[in-house]
Amino acid sequence: MQNNFGFVRVAAAVPMMRVADCTFNVTEVKKQIAEAIAEDVEVICFPELTTTGYTCEDLFFAQQLQQNSLAALEEICACTRGKSIIVLVGAPLKVDNNLFNCAFVMTDGEVVGVVPKVNLPNTNEFYEKRWFTSGRATMQHGASGLSPRIPTIELWCGDVPFGPDLLFVTRNYCFGIEICEDLWSPLPPSTQLAIQGAEIIFNLSSSNCVTGKNEFRRQMITQQSARVHCGYVYTSSGVGESSSDVVFSGSTFVAENGDLLSEGERFLRESSMIIQEIDVERLRTDRQRNTNFTKDQHGQYRKINVAPIERESGYSEPTHRVFRQTPFLPTKQNEDSYCSDVLSVQTSGLAHRWEHTKAETLVVGVSGGLDSTLALLVAVQTADLLGYRREQILGVTMPGFGTTDRTYQNAVALMEQLGVSIHEISIKEMATLHLQDIHHDMDVHDVTYENAQARIRTLVLMDLANQYNGLVVGTGDMSELALGWATYCGDQMSMYGINAGIPKTLVKYMVRYCAENLYSDEIRRILLDVVDTPVSPELLPADEKGEISQFTEEKVGPYELHDFFLYYFLRFGFNSEKIAFMAALAFEDRYTEEQISHWQKVFMHRFFTQQFKRACLPDGPKVVGVSLSPRGDWRMPSDVREF
Repeated sequence: MQNNFGFVRVAAAVPMMRVADCTFNVTEVKKQIAEAIAEDVEVICFPELTTTGYTCEDLFFAQQLQQNSLAALEEICACTRGKSIIVLVGAPLKVDNNLFNCAFVMTDGEVVGVVPKVNLPNTNEFYEKRWFTSGRATMQHGASGLSPRIPTIELWCGDVPFGPDLLFVTRNYCFGIEICEDLWSPLPPSTQLAIQGAEIIFNLSSSNCVTGKNEFRRQMITQQSARVHCGYVYTSSGVGESSSDVVFSGSTFVAENGDLLSEGERFLRESSMIIQEIDVERLRTDRQRNTNFTKDQHGQYRKINVAPIERESGYSEPTHRVFRQTPFLPTKQNEDSYCSDVLSVQTSGLAHRWEHTKAETLVVGVSGGLDSTLALLVAVQTADLLGYRREQILGVTMPGFGTTDRTYQNAVALMEQLGVSIHEISIKEMATLHLQDIHHDMDVHDVTYENAQARIRTLVLMDLANQYNGLVVGTGDMSELALGWATYCGDQMSMYGINAGIPKTLVKYMVRYCAENLYSDEIRRILLDVVDTPVSPELLPADEKGEISQFTEEKVGPYELHDFFLYYFLRFGFNSEKIAFMAALAFEDRYTEEQISHWQKVFMHRFFTQQFKRACLPDGPKVVGVSLSPRGDWRMPSDVREF
């Protein structure tokens, strides 16, 4: 069977329904089950009290409605026989003269478990305690904590596990159930269910709609999914419910670890469904790293094995899941707050270091490229923040063998416009003398030729810092550190690495953001031209037209791909096969699978062989949630082999 890489396809369904009309309701449910099966859905979740509707009120006591509901459940269950799907349906159930609001878990023609609602709302428009008994009554306290008082119930298909302490375990994942108000309670059952092993929580709900409630509901779902590192699937009753006193809108959500993956349209006057894939491997990574995520002794939860029929066609690709090409970048909705945070983290860190060291100046090597441009902008904002003169920033441009007129002019013009002190020191003569001293042929443009220039530039910056009681601000970014695209004891070294926590795609984004939002006129023009300049270390001589001849991305590969690889490897520890699979979906309009595979091999090889450069990084702030600092997120032996 094809590897599904931990993705579980789920559906949150809202069937059209009629209050107390079980025959009509079961027909709509069966239609949606058939639709979900055609879409290779693994689990479909229906709203609370699916068979009857939520607003039956005292009709719940009617024996005929209870019997009709049971018949509807049996019919729904029968339609799952031989099908590769798990169905979660809500219905009332009488047990020992108590009526419970329950979720039924069905697959392959069997009911594998029934979960009663624990928290019953009984305020304002809600009065469930008039009809239902809390699932808490099915449990009892014993020497080892809570245990089931009613472990099983008898249904048409035999004895079935019953209680709020059920966990449902399939071959690939574990899920738990809570019902509507359970989520709104001070101690949601999903918290303990997740701690005990549930990776996905399904919520069968009938939450009505009032102004502002849906936004609050959305926040609760995403926050709960983040708090317990779970997938959360939520569905609630639609407009078919009684409108005597309240209105129901049919809200549906799928969230994962704080991210809202899908949200359905509300107030539809026909059956609707959202389908999404939840990545349980991603959830397991965060649970593994969270040392507080351990089981406690709060009762003994029962694990129910669920074995749906396997699909003959294998697993379908996660076509509903969107993989962003640029996971380090903000969305348009949160661009301003995200970019403001990036600059605030950088300037705050640099300001504290500047004050602490009592340095009189900041020394920044300015090449006209992206990294040094962002570092210079941060240095200027830091000076402004502290009330220092911008002249206390020493911008140093150091033309070398490969410096082009475009980058040189941009570097000088930007420093002039920002009002910093400008130092121009050509390294051509120093590099020539040095290469002659070590008997290196000037016509051999190898790694020695390139690195000599990088180390001489660092030497100049360090000596200027000594001369002017300064602090050398490092410009190299996190992507270069991941690839080892930095000269050891050259641009790899500084006194404070202000960009070390920012990947290349974000560096470019931030320079453009600053141009379009913080500056105008000539500074904006310069910054946008820097953004449009090809990435290059400019260590090899320019071409016959005086233009850049050395293109970084031709050598090491596209930074947008490398940042994608870096994010999923560093943040989640995914294996190469899964990352390549996700990249192929994300970049299907940009790169072939062969190109992705090639550059991924380059990334992994360079990442493992260049750890020695990261092992002795200078201090620098963590910015985007992951870091390559040997004192922070990433600690790895320098001599480990690639795997």
